[in-house]
Amino acid sequence: MENNNTIRNAFTMKLKPGFETEYKIRHDQIWAELQTLLSESGIQDYSIFLDEQTLTLFAIQKVSKEFDTNLLPNHPIVKKWWNYMADIMETNPDNSPVANPLKEVFHLD
Repeated sequence: MENNNTIRNAFTMKLKPGFETEYKIRHDQIWAELQTLLSESGIQDYSIFLDEQTLTLFAIQKVSKEFDTNLLPNHPIVKKWWNYMADIMETNPDNSPVANPLKEVFHLD
């Protein structure tokens, strides 16, 4: 359930072929310092789903209205995570995942 202090954010990313299991393992073992950083930055209720036919990752999260989109991409822990994940995902030149924002067209609480 969304409240007046959060916004839903959804986007897609792309997994490289053959890395479905490895992606799951790495996220099952997410670093504590990354988890803390995400929570403290205002991200909550974060899920990632995999379409196994297309290897498209669908992510949805709730972020606080005060969430600063410039904070995380410049944080050393996030850059370290991106480097760690770059071998199994489609990435930009800085190793950030290629992420495509999605427009919400329907919601039901």
